[in-house]
Amino acid sequence: MAHILGVSAFFHDSAAVLLAHGSIVAAAQEERFSRRKNDARFPHQSIHFCLNQFNLTADQLDAVAFYEKPILKFSRTLETFLALAPRGLKAFTRTLPSWLDEKLNIRKAFRRSLPELHPDCPILFSTHHEAHAASAFFPSPFEEAAILTVDGVGEWATTTIGRGIGSQIEFLEELTFPHSLGLLYSAFTAYCGFRVNSGEYKLMGLAPYGELSYLDQIRNSVVDIRPDGSFRLNLDFFDLLAHDYLTNARFHSLFGGPPRSATSPIEQRHQNVARSIQAVTEEILLGLVRRAHDQTGLTNLCLAGGVALNCVANGRTLREGPFKNLWIQPSAGDAGGALGAALAAWHAPADRGGFDSPRKPSYPDAMKGALLGPDFSEAKCLAILQTHQAHYERLEPEEQLNRTVEALANGKVVGWVQGRMEFGPRALGNRSILGDPRSPQMQSLMNLKVKFRESFRPFAPVVTEDRANEFFDLPIPSPYMLLVAPINLDHRLPIDPEITGFDRLKQVRSNLPAITHVDNSARIQTVTPTSNPLLHALLERFAKKTGYPVLINTSFNVRGEPIICSPDDAYRCFINSEIDILVIGNVWLDRTLQPHSRLPSTFDALHD
Repeated sequence: MAHILGVSAFFHDSAAVLLAHGSIVAAAQEERFSRRKNDARFPHQSIHFCLNQFNLTADQLDAVAFYEKPILKFSRTLETFLALAPRGLKAFTRTLPSWLDEKLNIRKAFRRSLPELHPDCPILFSTHHEAHAASAFFPSPFEEAAILTVDGVGEWATTTIGRGIGSQIEFLEELTFPHSLGLLYSAFTAYCGFRVNSGEYKLMGLAPYGELSYLDQIRNSVVDIRPDGSFRLNLDFFDLLAHDYLTNARFHSLFGGPPRSATSPIEQRHQNVARSIQAVTEEILLGLVRRAHDQTGLTNLCLAGGVALNCVANGRTLREGPFKNLWIQPSAGDAGGALGAALAAWHAPADRGGFDSPRKPSYPDAMKGALLGPDFSEAKCLAILQTHQAHYERLEPEEQLNRTVEALANGKVVGWVQGRMEFGPRALGNRSILGDPRSPQMQSLMNLKVKFRESFRPFAPVVTEDRANEFFDLPIPSPYMLLVAPINLDHRLPIDPEITGFDRLKQVRSNLPAITHVDNSARIQTVTPTSNPLLHALLERFAKKTGYPVLINTSFNVRGEPIICSPDDAYRCFINSEIDILVIGNVWLDRTLQPHSRLPSTFDALHD
């Protein structure tokens, strides 16, 4: 049986993935172990998790695959700096040491992390967008599909259109740096006061509060959108060397003032900027989708790259695009590049160093629900809780479900830790915080007292797949929380259309107010008895009690921290927030009975 280790590192969200004869058996981001959000460092801990999960040693690996070609990326970086000399030269000298250490010598980094690696074990390299395309197509359920990858930048490519058939991927067109939809969206993310590479979700959540008042400025001055689906950025408005912002004074003048600092109030102007750039992003992505259809003539589309995490745009692609079927890689960003690199190596021809393996599509896909990270035995969990002198009960499975439903129906917030951790940016029911979507107060409560984040941010619903259409206008399943769809009209409530801005938060818009965003939409996760049996059983019990097979599902973390991984992470986050109940496997903890009011988090310990 062939074993391939895939790795991504050095930009953001580094990760490792293990394939066993083409099957995905383990995958995790480094941030979950290091407790550094979006950790970009070489993923030593993720690599060793993957090997240990399958009881492998490094000398049993048949190949190691990296998700981009460092020399090509270095050449693009060097050209960018030199083009902006003399200022660019100074910036380049600051970044040069990191390139000379690990970034240009990936083989050395692998040998350092895995000293037992066999000297003859090949270390293979895909390009960045080859890795994205492979992660999008090979795990999909399609025998053939168009492939669209859109992100910030890899080596040179920022966008690619390709065709996947069987075990082969053919690239048809690409756009190159600096013309990048990902960089465009990130520039506006930073301008509105959010952190690049993690704050894009905030910008997307802020957009519905605003008006389209800056649409013409963006279309006429900042980006040229062309009839063939391509686009070009006007570089007069960008600063590619800026540390905190990607924009310059000309950009700031166009949008009415300097960038917002992270601690400043969000003004109506920022809301309008967010709404306008979201609309332009959707317009550009739809143009690219139509171009992909024109170039391939196929009915199926696969998406990856960081822009594929814009689930509002994905929802429009599904509703308005020309493709019949859509599949999105759940770990669409750089972490998923580790998976794509390994899959590209598995299917690549032997003359390219690959394994030339055939492919048989799996339904619903080959991602195993993205539940590919570590799990923890009950004995391990109890040992950790005992070190904290935690007060807990061990429940039988039936009692655990019944008590959890009762707590949720009574307005309690529940931390829910079950089985293997999710791979990708979404908690899908195994490292989740759950709540009652019927409560008008729950959205505000969970944002301010549990997650410690901005009050305007919406929460996602998880719903049983067989009843999703009762509540949402969703034509296909959404197992990975990557599609936004409208709430059905018969569940909406009348509102005052004169209310604007953040005052709209106070309006009860539907009979599921905690998961209904101000534009009457929701980012939906659907669950089946096969994809997550325990979560599905919990939803059915909740439906039996309340009539609604729907819960709030948000990631188990607080602002600034990665999603929890271990029972220790879970207990510390539970104590340091206002989560009422913690359920780890069949172990039940009530916060009112705990001996601690606060514990140092692993995040605190690492970042003090």
